[in-house]
Amino acid sequence: MDISPEREDSIAMPAHRRLFAWLRSRSIMTRIVLATAGFLILPYVLIFVYLIPFIHPVSTLMLRDIVLLRGYDRQWVSLDDISPVLVQSVMMSEDGQYCFHGGVDWGEMQELVAETLDGEATRGGSTIPMQTAKNLFLWNGRSFVRKALELPLAVASDLVWTKRRLMEIYLNIAEWGPGIYGIEAAARYHFKVPASKLSRRQAALLAVSLPNPIDRNAGKPRRGLRSLASVIERRAQGSGDYIRCLYD
Repeated sequence: MDISPEREDSIAMPAHRRLFAWLRSRSIMTRIVLATAGFLILPYVLIFVYLIPFIHPVSTLMLRDIVLLRGYDRQWVSLDDISPVLVQSVMMSEDGQYCFHGGVDWGEMQELVAETLDGEATRGGSTIPMQTAKNLFLWNGRSFVRKALELPLAVASDLVWTKRRLMEIYLNIAEWGPGIYGIEAAARYHFKVPASKLSRRQAALLAVSLPNPIDRNAGKPRRGLRSLASVIERRAQGSGDYIRCLYD
């Protein structure tokens, strides 16, 4: 019976060497498993770390800009130093049920899943906690893997943080232009005013630019963006019952 060279080498290898090779392969696999587990657990640890008010989280996009030596502009401000009209506008534009869900709007999510299964073009459907989780811990781009990681992170963030803390973090890490992060930098860059002095119109323009801040320039809005801002401005004026979790 012929024996292949590989089989012959295996037979010829001393038992202790075979044991060492097996242990080394197991060690590599163990390291991979531990690294993967650490990658998955770290965001949940950071959620508790970010409970501390004086810690100012950075987003994955900010970290990317640092690694690429681009730099960025971000000036952290507390929620109390952000104009309420901006908060109202962002909620009405991004997540009208923010005060009422637990991180994920499951009704909206079911509709999106049904549309996807039917082959229809879907809306974004992301809540503010979901966007915050994505910005802090994950990456841009649509994928089922990212969404599967995003949903539990959004629920955990909403559970651990207050609604005020969550909104404060979101407004301080959101991107409003190339290298422009957070509402303070955005207000000064686009309108030359601090976040506390934004007008209703300025707030609405900033809110509707959030889905695509690279192409949607709040400071130089095109006709379509101005029309969207007018809709959000009207909604924001009647948003009293929707923002009670932030201003009670």
